[in-house]
Amino acid sequence: MRHPALREPAVAGMFYPGSANALERDLARYIVPDPNPHLLLGCIAPHAGYMYSGPVAGRLYGHLEIPDRVVVLGPNHTGMGELISVAPHQAWDTPLGVEPLDTTLGRMVREEYPAATLDGAAHWREHSVEVQLPFLLARRPAVRILPIVLGHLSLEECLDLGAALARAILRTGEPVGIVASSDMTHYEPDAVARQRDRIAIDAALSLDPPSLYTEVHRHGITMCGVVPATVMLEAARRLGAGAPHLVAYATSGDTSGDRSSVVGYAGICIPPKI
Repeated sequence: MRHPALREPAVAGMFYPGSANALERDLARYIVPDPNPHLLLGCIAPHAGYMYSGPVAGRLYGHLEIPDRVVVLGPNHTGMGELISVAPHQAWDTPLGVEPLDTTLGRMVREEYPAATLDGAAHWREHSVEVQLPFLLARRPAVRILPIVLGHLSLEECLDLGAALARAILRTGEPVGIVASSDMTHYEPDAVARQRDRIAIDAALSLDPPSLYTEVHRHGITMCGVVPATVMLEAARRLGAGAPHLVAYATSGDTSGDRSSVVGYAGICIPPKI
């Protein structure tokens, strides 16, 4: 399958505004810059439509200092493409401009983990990485990203990929952030979602990747990005993570007022150890 060098937006105008002016207005409304931001080593960020998850994402990204290079790990919602799909493009188009990809880091990741494949099919209609880009660009316009979409991996595969990602990042000799794109519980009553999400959040805050993976599966928590989050936690742990902390949490019921069936959104920051 031939892939163009430039990926066009898949969900602009649906998950977030499709025009630069409207998108900039939304980002300015959601992002509250922290006067003492934490350098991004790792984070868990939501990826729903901005009207629902934007307030949590905005508080998280306002809390972060974004380095020049960022890996964005997203779950595969479409079922298309390879199990570990590294974006093959040279750049991604966005309403805020064309965003060049970090192809050098992509090559290093594939060298460290040969099962990672250059594949565009998984990225073609996938929203989980795309919705993070406007927030990253708003905080650091010159950021270079590496999008990777992940299917369902075993715990051992998650840990191995996290270790390989850490090795690739160390080879760069400079700070690289890792965003794990994930919503939390899906389509449960608000009280149930909050209770289930607390289990997953506490596991992530313990900086114990096997605990997050195991607890989510044991309790049937419908956290769509548990694989990206587990990979991110393992990489961050190996890169010298500091104390994780929860920046923001909400459910779709906080926006819609309908608490009978909600989706949960968490913003978790993992800074480097000081």
